Amino acid sequence: MPRQKSNHVDDPRAVGERLRAAREAANLSQRQLAFQGCSPAYISRIEAGDRIPSLQLLRELGRRLDVTEDYLATGTATTAHNFSLLEAEIALRLDDVERARDLYTVALASAVAPRERAQAEEGLGHLAFRESELQEAVTLFEQALVTSGSEEWERPALAESLGRAYALLGELAPAISIFERCLASFERLDDRVQAIRFACLLGYALSDSGDFARAEQVVSKALAEGRESFDPYMRARVYWSKAKLRMEQGDADGASRYAYQALGALELTEDLHYTGLAHQLVAHIELERDRPQEALAHLQEGWPLLAQTGSPIERAQFRVEEARALARIGESEQATEIAREIHGLLHEAEPIDAGRVYAVLGEVATDVGDPQRARELYERAADFLERNTPNRYLVDVYAKLADLLEAEGRPDAAYGYMKKAVGMQQAVSPKSAV
Repeated sequence: MPRQKSNHVDDPRAVGERLRAAREAANLSQRQLAFQGCSPAYISRIEAGDRIPSLQLLRELGRRLDVTEDYLATGTATTAHNFSLLEAEIALRLDDVERARDLYTVALASAVAPRERAQAEEGLGHLAFRESELQEAVTLFEQALVTSGSEEWERPALAESLGRAYALLGELAPAISIFERCLASFERLDDRVQAIRFACLLGYALSDSGDFARAEQVVSKALAEGRESFDPYMRARVYWSKAKLRMEQGDADGASRYAYQALGALELTEDLHYTGLAHQLVAHIELERDRPQEALAHLQEGWPLLAQTGSPIERAQFRVEEARALARIGESEQATEIAREIHGLLHEAEPIDAGRVYAVLGEVATDVGDPQRARELYERAADFLERNTPNRYLVDVYAKLADLLEAEGRPDAAYGYMKKAVGMQQAVSPKSAV
């Protein structure tokens, strides 16, 4: 219990509850929040209601958590501007995208303090990322870091989305660097949850770059540390990263085992969005195992989940897997019809996203026996993907175009695309990504 009474706080236990809520909202551990004169153990005692912090200490804690000392001390509402930012964050979490955008835009225009401006920039960045406006997301996230003066690890949600945006744009070097810095920081702080989070993200990026040996090392360490966790999200992260790595290495059976474990963990969370994406991951792997009927079963189960929560590009990527599965079982007309429908979902997509979908549509056209249409789709994919070079997706597109042109009896054109494929492979090789 508190050792003395004080009139600058309303109730020690209420102070502790508010401090814990603010810390968790900022994605900080007690160790991360600690500073000289305020140890992790002391923060733990405050949160338990066993210590009454001074007003000066509350002020510093509030500064680090982006809340006022009055809020921590008595629960007094923050400024109208901060309340607007809180409303925007709630709207974002509830998928009320338009309201969140309006609130963040107003907050950015009226911001006075750098931390308020940075919060608004980050919020708009998350909106842009969610809607696959990847270059805009990168710009906003980078600006938020400059405005706030924060290191990436101090804003984990921003760091994750920023790194993923770079990776989706095919820019693996900055993605790897961000995840490496965050992983090193959280390992130094002995924050196991965040360390596992960024180890998985680093594993994704390394496997995308072709550095499988290092990816295996990073992900295996995360698996060893997270296997016994009771947190289903943590377990799903680790299994998902292991599945992706196995898939990149050509081990479809191994990928399947981990993908099903990831799906099982996510089903415990009742998170519709990620459970839908997990069904898509399993379906993709089942297709690689030449089991299209099993893939279709997962796509049929996952579609109602993702249809409610997915962005246009996520829905397009999901439907293209359905088209692949239907083509594999000989349902050519259905596969072709879905392929036509997907075009309507791509008109506002980022070039990298549109290019990746057109590449898979080229595969579908090949499977249904329409090589001319396949070449047209692969050429369209190349047109989009070449707007963000170098990127690894172009390697496969150039190789597929080379194969199709060779089959058409055009060896010179085929050779030109094969040279492009080799050159792109060299440009995105691990040595240029680390």
